[in-house]
Amino acid sequence: MKRVILTTLLIVMPIFFIGCMGKTPYTKRHQLMLVSVEEENTLGLQASNNILKKEKLSSDKVAIQMVKKVGANIAKVADRSDFKWEFNLIDKDELNAFCLPGGKVFVYTGLLKVAKSESQLATVMSHEIAHAIARHGAEKMSMQQATNVGKNLLTSALGINNSKWTSTFDMAYGFGSNVGLVLPHSRKQESEADRIGLILMAKASYNPNDALEFWYNMQKLNQADEGFVFLRTHPTDSDRIENIKKLLPDIVKSYYKK
Repeated sequence: MKRVILTTLLIVMPIFFIGCMGKTPYTKRHQLMLVSVEEENTLGLQASNNILKKEKLSSDKVAIQMVKKVGANIAKVADRSDFKWEFNLIDKDELNAFCLPGGKVFVYTGLLKVAKSESQLATVMSHEIAHAIARHGAEKMSMQQATNVGKNLLTSALGINNSKWTSTFDMAYGFGSNVGLVLPHSRKQESEADRIGLILMAKASYNPNDALEFWYNMQKLNQADEGFVFLRTHPTDSDRIENIKKLLPDIVKSYYKK
């Protein structure tokens, strides 16, 4: 009986997930998508409202203007008419920036110490906007949902619910799926956001070659902490820089108009 159940799962689950596939812009990578655009944008708006309640916005008019200018230029070429774009500068000394689903962009003032020019700021903002238009957040949510479904179905099929093996299976499945699937996929998303971000930079008339200067600045800060690559969600700075170098010639030729 267990063999029949497992065989059925192996046949039915791939068919179900194939029906939930989408494609990323520019790279055309297939992605599992179990979250609708409407659901994703609603979550982005809720998160944005929560952040604005908790965080202090910067009063630096010059810096605010630069963030809004760069953001608006990238938004024009991002081709997401469903996004209600907003660009906020948070007064906090952190190396951080992100774009929520729906186009709510947040940059921290600490990042401006590393992004030392408008084009370097465009490097970061285009990268974060790339995550949003490629729906990387929804993809991660979909993968987590699929992981949970697979776990529940397998525990039932193997008859280990409420048994002494349940906790062991939970730990093994969680670790295996995280290191073997979730973390490598996060690194893939980061590299993909680099590529799409460079394209957005170029289309917005920022020289994508300037992206290297930003990542060299970041590398100087991070030299002492490369860490174990297989447990990282982001590529190392050196790997990212080498990958960007490979991408630049074609992107400059295809998208950058001086």
